[in-house]
Amino acid sequence: MTTLSPADPEYRSKLLIQHGFIKEEVSGSYFYNEKMKEYEPVEGYKVSARDADEEFIEIIDNQYGTTGFPSARKQYHLMWEVFDLSLEEPYFWILDTLKMSFPIVEKLEDSFAAAENSAFFGVTQQRLGAQQDKVSQFLATTGKMIKELFQMVRELRIIDERLDYFNGAEEQLKKPLDKRERGAIITLKGMFVDLVQGGGKSAASVYGMARELEYVTLPDLFFDAPPFKDDAESQRHIDGLRKDFNDNVLRVLHRHLHQFRNWKVRTHQEHQSRRKFMKAYLLQHYRIVEMYINWAKPYLRNVAKLSMKESSMDSPDLISAFEGSMLDVEILARKKKDKANGCILATFNYRTRPELKVVQEGYQRGPVHVGRLEMVFRVYGWTDQQVENYKKLKKKETLLLFGEISGSVRQAMEALGDELKQYLDEAEGDEKKEEKKSTAPAQKKKKSMMEALLGDFYTSPAKKNAEDVQTAEQLYAQRRAMEDALKGLVRDASGSCFGMYKAFKKGHRMVMW
Repeated sequence: MTTLSPADPEYRSKLLIQHGFIKEEVSGSYFYNEKMKEYEPVEGYKVSARDADEEFIEIIDNQYGTTGFPSARKQYHLMWEVFDLSLEEPYFWILDTLKMSFPIVEKLEDSFAAAENSAFFGVTQQRLGAQQDKVSQFLATTGKMIKELFQMVRELRIIDERLDYFNGAEEQLKKPLDKRERGAIITLKGMFVDLVQGGGKSAASVYGMARELEYVTLPDLFFDAPPFKDDAESQRHIDGLRKDFNDNVLRVLHRHLHQFRNWKVRTHQEHQSRRKFMKAYLLQHYRIVEMYINWAKPYLRNVAKLSMKESSMDSPDLISAFEGSMLDVEILARKKKDKANGCILATFNYRTRPELKVVQEGYQRGPVHVGRLEMVFRVYGWTDQQVENYKKLKKKETLLLFGEISGSVRQAMEALGDELKQYLDEAEGDEKKEEKKSTAPAQKKKKSMMEALLGDFYTSPAKKNAEDVQTAEQLYAQRRAMEDALKGLVRDASGSCFGMYKAFKKGHRMVMW
């Protein structure tokens, strides 16, 4: 499914579809993508906003529109406008009443928007600026350290390439001398001549002596020699050449072979030590990156909460010249039996005029909101899976604010390829080598490297496998299996919701019959 944008008029409907709130008659046209943790259309089917199991309301006579919420069993709607009463009181009245009947109460949304010229806007922007400064510092440091990861991984790739040649030459030492292959050792000898002896420009090198001192057969003899375990094997090889070549050439050849063998042994050890050190340093560096990202996460969430809600900023109820603000709060209260839940989804939409007052001596001034409150109570019968899907929906709606940040970090890290994960796994394995298997804890499902690093801010790339194809019909199958339990819980939730709605109206001197 394509990436959603809040600017899309069908955004909320498509978000409901992604999280399994789909009409039963079209549920077979969508499958659950295990990698993305979302519902997607089967191949060849086009997503339609009408497929969402969404609530409809009558806007004007015989004209209906969607609310962006799943279809409810019952709904109670209350709008209350009062000038001289702080509007925190109704929220806490409802919250305390819900807690008496429902053991589980969770907050799903808490967002606001304020007019640009209001005092409340100015105070909020000061706090937002402080959080953004912290985020920018952490992300700048993280970006710099990710750049250094590229250099470390590149150096480890070069070391591994060299070690392949050294290890290949070492493997040949297990064979008899006359059966040893020369591919890896020839490459190493070329590196030795070019990097250590100075290549053809140096008169002391193999090529230089062939050119300057007429040792024309020396390069061929040097490169044709197989790998040797020790000087004894080298001496036997040279002794076998005495019948065809003079002693001067063989003496110089022996010198170069001895020098090369010592260089090979010491350089091999140096590369192994360097690789071990670089792996440990890479793991340490990666953990510091992980630490900085973990430090930045709370600030990113704070920035999201302090940021103005775009849909409210565009609302005609909010005028920049007025002292005004809009607040949205959403809580989910539920009663659970086995895997069935009777739920009340309570939404509070405020259109208020904030007054900054000092509540008590020594405290900083804070806003007191007076104005209009719109409350809606919706009753649902949901399975545990549907509850989790709705919570994920609200979470994704919030985390859309982090899309660009998490995307840039993810792309930078994934550009390093599988080598980064391979080296990190090796380094962590070296740390745990001495741990006994008997004392090891039960293994959990291992997260991907990027998922472990970015957590909530990471969205894994889509990947459709055969085992992922589970249609949305399974949600309805689960509901039918526990229909009796859901009916009882919905009946209890409806009674509690109506009782709370009636008591609130009576307790606040409203007309009720």
